[in-house]
Amino acid sequence: MTATARRTTTGAEAHAAGTGPAAGSRARTAAPAPRWAELAAKAAVWTTVPSGLWRIVLGLGIPVGFSGETAVAFDRHTPGWGTVYVLVLSGLAEFLAFLTLGLVRPWGEVVPRRIPLLGGRKVRPLAAIVPAALGSAALTWLGATALFGGWAADMSSPDAPHGLAGAVMTLCYLPLVAWGPLVAAATFSYARRTLGRR
Repeated sequence: MTATARRTTTGAEAHAAGTGPAAGSRARTAAPAPRWAELAAKAAVWTTVPSGLWRIVLGLGIPVGFSGETAVAFDRHTPGWGTVYVLVLSGLAEFLAFLTLGLVRPWGEVVPRRIPLLGGRKVRPLAAIVPAALGSAALTWLGATALFGGWAADMSSPDAPHGLAGAVMTLCYLPLVAWGPLVAAATFSYARRTLGRR
């Protein structure tokens, strides 16, 4: 075997074994997320969908059960700048919920190569864990506050939707109560998998 052939063979074997230069330049990810964490992250994404759709209906000027001065205010601004507001709010909520998938996907540990400047870099675990933990704590607190009296107080307003309209609104917002705990579960799994990685 010639020297060139030996070098080619050695390089191919090193690449296949994951010890060559190309392999060394790739950031490695931690072990795959457990099934329960995957389900928690996927469920978190869906928690924001019903309320987002309800707000879009409101923003399009379709009556959703409000009355009195509140109904007059909505009629004045939807369709209009109120439509833009609810679209942005719903899109932002869904985007933040979508980021939960990063806690169970490789792109939450290594920045995808298509991202300019940062592509291929390893994500520092705490850069994901700290915001996710703070966010889950805030969401859990808001959900608990609404569940234990806050929502009922708001819906007792004379202008709030009542009857079927009130039930629909409540059912659309109820999944948000689970958003914080689901993010917390995915964050816990991410921390367990990544903090020991060096």
